[in-house]
Amino acid sequence: MTETPSLRDAALASKAWPYEEARKLLKRYPHGAPEKGYVLFETGYGPSGLPHIGTFNEVLRTTMVRNAFHALSDVPTRLIAFSDDMDGLRKVPDNVPNGAMLREHLGKPLTQVPDPFGKFESFAHHNNAMLRDFLDRFGFDYTFASSTDYYRGGKFDDALRNVLRHYQAIMDIMLPTLRKERQLSYSPVLPISPKSGIVLQVPVEVVDADAGIVRFEDEGETIEQSILSGGAKLQWKVDWAMRWVALGVDYEMAGKDLIDSVTQSSKIARALGARPPEGFNYEMFLDENGEKISKSKGNGLSLEQWLTYGPQESLAFYAYREPKKAKSLHMGVIPRAVDEYWQFRGNYAGQAIEQRLGNPVHHIHDGHVPEGALPVTFGLLLNLVGVMGDAQREQVWGYLRNYVPDATPQTHPDLDALIGHALAYHRDFVAPTLRRRPPTPHEAAALRRLDAELGVLPEGASAEDIQNIVYAIGKDEAFGFTELRDWFKALYQTLLGADQGPRMGSFIALYGVENSRKLIAEALSVVRTFGATRGVD
Repeated sequence: MTETPSLRDAALASKAWPYEEARKLLKRYPHGAPEKGYVLFETGYGPSGLPHIGTFNEVLRTTMVRNAFHALSDVPTRLIAFSDDMDGLRKVPDNVPNGAMLREHLGKPLTQVPDPFGKFESFAHHNNAMLRDFLDRFGFDYTFASSTDYYRGGKFDDALRNVLRHYQAIMDIMLPTLRKERQLSYSPVLPISPKSGIVLQVPVEVVDADAGIVRFEDEGETIEQSILSGGAKLQWKVDWAMRWVALGVDYEMAGKDLIDSVTQSSKIARALGARPPEGFNYEMFLDENGEKISKSKGNGLSLEQWLTYGPQESLAFYAYREPKKAKSLHMGVIPRAVDEYWQFRGNYAGQAIEQRLGNPVHHIHDGHVPEGALPVTFGLLLNLVGVMGDAQREQVWGYLRNYVPDATPQTHPDLDALIGHALAYHRDFVAPTLRRRPPTPHEAAALRRLDAELGVLPEGASAEDIQNIVYAIGKDEAFGFTELRDWFKALYQTLLGADQGPRMGSFIALYGVENSRKLIAEALSVVRTFGATRGVD
């Protein structure tokens, strides 16, 4: 699409990482479109396990680079999401049913392994369908491609002949990277056994490169077999390079754990007579224990889990930020991601073009950032739901209407959606952790002062007016708070049952002055009971 000159000029200088990546493609093709007529972006998926956020993240980030390239150039682009479903099943994932059945098919191409869920013709078809489903849910513009379809359909046959013609050159690249024991059995080509259907890891001798014929041992028998049209697949790093060459891939990013694979595959691509694609290595998502998330383990968050507790824009925001820095991916990061997304979105309209291009929401929405702001933060919603207990959506709206006049689900659909996320998040993760503690004597004195001040507030007092009162009490030396944050921590722990919380002025205005005074009364009743049993007044 054609962008305005001011946007293009700003994009050419922007330090936002999608534009930095897109400029690599401008240098790759300084004279315009390549011979094939478009720039090709690729993402890869190994369907040996269920798709997870890391899979989604790679397509999202690649799409952001693709969109950035559109701002820099009028050259057409395509994105292909390639599934390595000819790979042999190496191990049984921990998070799928019918593991015993799957073990009977170890080593076979994933498209020849029965679906343990009983829904599709193979395990790969099941996982491929899940991949397409959640990519479609986010509206990605992509073309799905199956390794099995490309191998068996003959689309890779010319590239496979090319591999056989350069067999020794590929061996010379790969053998120095392998252990001595592995060197003895390594082959760039993995023939499919005509007996067992297993993807074989055996030495291979090239018989006729142009005909695609190789020789190998299979269960003690010497076999001569064509590797064309599904008779074999290639070893991972060779397969990746062959695919780059066969499809003409111009850009593909990969995780930090694949740096060695990128290096070796790039050398092989050059040996095959082509230029490897541009790209960069991103850091991995980690679970709450600091371990890499894995399809087979099923650790970390699933896409469905995130979308239960936060909107999809918050996930895209989290994925955009600092792609070369390892980040934890667990339930605790969702509320902050939600609020930071809305904070950056609220800033967007007032920013100059250069600032907008560095704003994450610009890349999340491809420059078409929706208007509007939230009247309350997600964190504040969580605190409101927390003190309400077993709340219903309409009850939450009842409080919000006191804070935001005339607010309805129809006038504030984003807020209505966040209420649903807040109720789910509180129910599943916050409620079990809430523990209100009794206030200490000096905290109780400060709470009595706060109650008295709230009692004489004029009707319609603003959140800022209430916040000023809270500040003044915390700063009053009579109550003995060493630092102001000690006072706020006391409010959170005694009134909300949490270690962190919102601006108390905003919370009290939202929850209501009288309801907030009831919270204070409950806290003070606890300290009186506590004092009676411990001899403290």
